[in-house]
Amino acid sequence: MRLATWNVNSLSVRLPQVLDWLADHPVDLLALQELKLTDDKFPLDAFAQAGYQAAWFGQKTYNGVALIARGEPRDIVRNIPGHADEQSRVIAATLDTPQGPLRVVNGYFVNGQDPESEKFGYKMQWLDALRAWLRGEMARHPRLVLLGDFNIAPEDRDSHDPEGLRETIHHTTAERQQFRALLELGLTDAYRLFEQPPRSYSWWDYRMLGFQKNRGLRIDHVLVSDALKARVSACTIDRAPRKWPKPSDHAPVVVTLDL
Repeated sequence: MRLATWNVNSLSVRLPQVLDWLADHPVDLLALQELKLTDDKFPLDAFAQAGYQAAWFGQKTYNGVALIARGEPRDIVRNIPGHADEQSRVIAATLDTPQGPLRVVNGYFVNGQDPESEKFGYKMQWLDALRAWLRGEMARHPRLVLLGDFNIAPEDRDSHDPEGLRETIHHTTAERQQFRALLELGLTDAYRLFEQPPRSYSWWDYRMLGFQKNRGLRIDHVLVSDALKARVSACTIDRAPRKWPKPSDHAPVVVTLDL
């Protein structure tokens, strides 16, 4: 079973790219972030024609998340229960597999903008709420995957300039502590289960030839619960879509589970 996460930075703009990618990479589930469209504009028919079902949670202009799946997503939750938030950032659902249910949580984590800003405080509060909710989700669903755009580079090797960017957004000690706190719930960074090429990133700035110079960050992640850790056989970043005309600034991250 293959699952992928991809911040598409506007689904209305990049729907053809998403459909082309799915045709070439027929994953069982694709988690999308930054839809940037309202629920009524979601292209359900286009995904249905490609053989997929969907659950989505949109928002005009900003944010928005979706799960595109071969099977029917059920027990859908939108945003973090008990945490008031006007932003569409989380969608969770259960997928039925021959080996039992698989819970998938797709998040577009708060950017935070600047460590000295109110938005950074919102990020910390949001991460605290996410972790508290996930603790219960993992108790109810031992087979769980948390994936999405985390807006956190968890280690120095996940940044093209760890010294120059130290304690700036995505690199702060507070953010990295939040990432480790998620792992301490019983989650594992699937990408780091394998030997990976150095300077491997999932996001590159559009400016200053960021992709061409590989000035990137690894901020898109797939975390798996302990019950799934031994089942992970691969986790890769697909850089190819970042080379396409008018691409998203993020690349898909794909995990393979031997279920």
